[in-house]
Amino acid sequence: MKKFISALSVILVLCMLSIGLAETDIIVSGSGVSMVEANVAVVTLGVTAQKQDVLDAQADVNGAIEAIRKALLENGIEKENINTDSIRIYARYDYSSNIETIVGYNASSSLAIRTTDMENVGKIIDIAFANGANTLDGIEFSNEDTADARKDALTKAVQDAREKAEIIASAAGLTIKEIKTITESYSYTRDSGINAFSKNIMDVAAPEAAGAATLVQSAKLSVNAEINIVFVAE
Repeated sequence: MKKFISALSVILVLCMLSIGLAETDIIVSGSGVSMVEANVAVVTLGVTAQKQDVLDAQADVNGAIEAIRKALLENGIEKENINTDSIRIYARYDYSSNIETIVGYNASSSLAIRTTDMENVGKIIDIAFANGANTLDGIEFSNEDTADARKDALTKAVQDAREKAEIIASAAGLTIKEIKTITESYSYTRDSGINAFSKNIMDVAAPEAAGAATLVQSAKLSVNAEINIVFVAE
């Protein structure tokens, strides 16, 4: 009886090994993209000045920044949405006589202005330049709630991976049996190709010019899902 049970155990193990050997892992990646409208914009702009005296350069910049901040507040931008982005002061040198000589100073300061009024982005730029701004570093678009877009992108990524696995299995004469593992990651990026500035910076600095208002088209954002799935086929 013991010999019979032992023999039966061996047979079962061999059967399990043969089943295991018949299974094949199919490893595929899937990707999905969901587009959403931007509903937040952060405009970064500021002032730069050159003077021989460092305090003069700093005073020019500080005065212009204060004028810009005041004008933005008067036009409905909340105080908490106007923040200092950067402040820099550095010396300018002359090396023409093989001697390092300070010939002046550059001072700059920039503000980061946040708005959820996407129709108001160009107006913010115009107000700033009309009150002393002379640098525009850029506009960063985002969306406050991408949960639904992430779900949609992940669903598309899983479907993409499943389709790839089915094609591979069919071509190899196999059938998908189950999923062994799934790993995922996603990245949130701005589609810069949809964002556009319609006016040259010199137009912004001349509000009296016809059609000088800055037109900014808000960007659409892409939520990208990337997954890896290990399918078991036989």
